[in-house]
Amino acid sequence: MTKQESIKIQAEPRKSGKHWSRSLRNERKIPAIIYGPHIENLNISVTEVEAQKYSSSNFDNSIFTLQSADKNIDGIKVLKKDIVVHPASHRPLHIDFYAIDMTSVVRVYVKLKFTGKALGMTEGGILQEIRHDVEVECLPGEIPPYFEVDITELNLGDVLHVSDMKIPPNIKVITGLNEAIVTVAEPQEEEPTPVAAAP
Repeated sequence: MTKQESIKIQAEPRKSGKHWSRSLRNERKIPAIIYGPHIENLNISVTEVEAQKYSSSNFDNSIFTLQSADKNIDGIKVLKKDIVVHPASHRPLHIDFYAIDMTSVVRVYVKLKFTGKALGMTEGGILQEIRHDVEVECLPGEIPPYFEVDITELNLGDVLHVSDMKIPPNIKVITGLNEAIVTVAEPQEEEPTPVAAAP
């Protein structure tokens, strides 16, 4: 589990309104907005190439540093909060960026990465991933890309809870510690098919 490095992306100021948004998309640019508790909302655009490159969930907790000729935008650090994509083409249509203060904690969901093969699976057990992420609170620079969860020692019927995870002391877990994250379920026995009585 390593910290994520800041990613630099180009941004330009834009005018608001559907007409201007359509014009931007025709130029292969994607309208976006920056918001946050210590900043006035800023309408910007980013290139479609970068919007598509960073649209996957792998970059949900990445810190982006905006680069721009506009001094009101240049240097702002943001998290990607929401991205709207076209249902058919999957082309990005709009992005919401959340402006962060690197000295103030943020609340985010961090993915779980299960590693190893559970002992119970060799006995026919079925691995059931109950949670795929946990909510945490930490400084932006301390957000991990994922939490690694070793399932090797899980036997049939065993359950791992949030409290069993190895969380660095600088990260506060918001998700309930008693919540289950993964289990190895007992294999279900097939019930015999009833035989129809002879007429």
